[in-house]
Amino acid sequence: MSDSNPAPSLYAAREPIFPRRVSGPFRNLKWYIMAVTLGIYYLTPWLRWDRGPSLPDQAVLLDLANRRFYFFWIEIWPHEFYFVAGLLIMAGLGLFLFTSALGRVWCGYACPQTVWTDLFILVERWIEGDRNARLRLHRQKKMDFRKARLRVTKWAAWFLIGLATGGAWVFYFADAPTLAYDLVTLNAHPIAYSTMLILTATTFLFGGFAREQICIYACPWPRIQAAMMDEDTLTVGYREWRGEPRGKLKKGQVAEGQGDCIDCMACVNVCPMGIDIRDGQQMECITCALCIDACDDVMAKIGKPRGLIDYMALSDEPLERAGNPPKNIWKHVLRPRTILYTSLWSLVGAGLLFALFIRSDIELTVAPVRNPTYVTLSDGSIRNTYDVRLRNKHGEDRVFNLSIKGDPAMRLQLEGTVYHAVNVPADTALLQRVYIVSSKGAAPSQANTTPVRIWVEDLMNGERAHKDTSFNGKGN
Repeated sequence: MSDSNPAPSLYAAREPIFPRRVSGPFRNLKWYIMAVTLGIYYLTPWLRWDRGPSLPDQAVLLDLANRRFYFFWIEIWPHEFYFVAGLLIMAGLGLFLFTSALGRVWCGYACPQTVWTDLFILVERWIEGDRNARLRLHRQKKMDFRKARLRVTKWAAWFLIGLATGGAWVFYFADAPTLAYDLVTLNAHPIAYSTMLILTATTFLFGGFAREQICIYACPWPRIQAAMMDEDTLTVGYREWRGEPRGKLKKGQVAEGQGDCIDCMACVNVCPMGIDIRDGQQMECITCALCIDACDDVMAKIGKPRGLIDYMALSDEPLERAGNPPKNIWKHVLRPRTILYTSLWSLVGAGLLFALFIRSDIELTVAPVRNPTYVTLSDGSIRNTYDVRLRNKHGEDRVFNLSIKGDPAMRLQLEGTVYHAVNVPADTALLQRVYIVSSKGAAPSQANTTPVRIWVEDLMNGERAHKDTSFNGKGN
């Protein structure tokens, strides 16, 4: 190919997006959700919860050192990770439910990338001005004092937001007041500083510069959402039958054969993804509904009814074209797909609640020692060895008494004590070696086993738990 006709490039440079400020019910809803979600994220590590003298007083804490997860009055142990798995399943089903009912409503209102990008754009607007002012500053090639001052001020504010974001994250993994003091006095662990640095940098870059690129290229959900949606899903759309053909129009004017859309570009100028919703459904659309607020404002100014851009379903379009009212909103929301997701979500939640309320404050696990399987003592009796892990979930020390149920000829022995009781410290798992000895003269046979049940009882409140195992080498 000659130099006069170079090959077309497959790479398109990013065009920066400068959304215009807009007011309306959906924009206000986004402000409320942003305030609530950021408030929860930044303030939760500082909430206190009294659990007693031997346990942490932080309401929400991921204590990786001691392998505990504290959530107000709930304490999750390592062997109870199924609670976390259940919550993740509920989160996934909830995402499926909301997407099938309202499209990418999660992406438009509550996704962390959306929330922090909204915050960064708000700061940018405060410092540099609204869309036109930011566009002029962007197109200004010369870096004069004013442009440098505005850029440095904006980046400094972004950096502080990123630093607060990284700082809040590490506070979830250690006592917040103590860690904050250690961070300021430079006595915190290097992992805390490195984690804060990484999160500060990613928040700064993703919220300040990448923005919609994360949603389009890095996030897999835009490519998965189509499987969750159907023609009855309510999502942001343009009523083409009403808006076309487009044409410029001022208030009070009447144009024969012209649609309601006056091609003012308000819907495009407010879109944080930089798309034109009038081109139809697009993968980039996060259904934030800011274009609805912008279009409704314009329709009010030119004396047209609202709803040219609105939440709608594809199944409503033929009805509206024929002059009939659309389906009731509940017919869109309550349909087999959403009912199935709601039922599954409720079943998982009910199962987790049931498991949470029936779990005991004392637990034990029994692991038979298989090397050797059994030992024949000098008097002819047979002994099996077991490692019993006792879990005391109380906030105070408890004395646990161990006993067995099975063959009356068997007796229980605890290593290190002549008693059958052992003290288990508060909120601790204690490993205790236990011996079960059969009656004298029993004929050992490795193929012959006897079922045994090991009981543990909390001597303070009488609560009991048990675990079944087997005794090897017991003769007939």
